[in-house]
Amino acid sequence: MTQTNRKIPRRRGRLFPEFTIPPEELARRKAEKDARSQRYREVFSKVSPELMKNHYNWFIVIEPDSGDYFIDIDEEVAVQKTRQKYPSGMVGIMRLNETGTCGMI
Repeated sequence: MTQTNRKIPRRRGRLFPEFTIPPEELARRKAEKDARSQRYREVFSKVSPELMKNHYNWFIVIEPDSGDYFIDIDEEVAVQKTRQKYPSGMVGIMRLNETGTCGMI
């Protein structure tokens, strides 16, 4: 007796097409993210030259709406300080060095 292989057709497309995010919403989210990132950079460029003198390579956590920032040698402690004052909301974490980044890729 020969056994036949049963081919199951592959489904193409999204698993849940009703949960597709429209391109307008994606564009709006990207614009908000870019604007928030720009505010992080503005605060960072304003305060970093003075802070780098005594706190080089420390972490700085910036709340973009108010412009407040918190610094600490430990990233988690800096985030905790920020969350005490701003429990919800977006914050940006940077490093107090020339580029604001934590390392190289």
